[in-house]
Amino acid sequence: MSIEKVREYLKQYNKDNDILEMEQSTATVELAAQALSTEPARIAKSLSFQYGEGAMVIVVAGDAKIDNKKFKNEFNFKAKMLTPEDAIKFTGHAVGGVCPFALPKDVIVFLDESMKRFKTMFPACGSSNSAIEVTLAELEEYSKCQKWIDVCKDWE
Repeated sequence: MSIEKVREYLKQYNKDNDILEMEQSTATVELAAQALSTEPARIAKSLSFQYGEGAMVIVVAGDAKIDNKKFKNEFNFKAKMLTPEDAIKFTGHAVGGVCPFALPKDVIVFLDESMKRFKTMFPACGSSNSAIEVTLAELEEYSKCQKWIDVCKDWE
């Protein structure tokens, strides 16, 4: 199970016991916000995109949407989200549980500026009913992100 891979991965940071597993689904921003009693914007959405022959994950605030023009300016190609099948194939996580942790080494992670207005965020942990509260510095470290980028709209 993907959540077990994430739990094992987070052990190196002594965060494996901080994973929250809910009875209800956290597969969407709205469901996660309800389950965690927080505002939707504080849910860290991990969006998976094609990146050459592989994949990348961009983590964004729950109220943000990818701005295609900003994306193209940043990466010099058009955004194409992975299919649910390709999300599992490339990231090892199913849609609804995709997260920036325990990814294959060739999957590059980026963090979007839309999250910088919060002290902590709630990304998923590899399943559709899990999350963990982390600071932005922890998210940056644990995700081994390439860099912070600005590719979103509708959150300002």
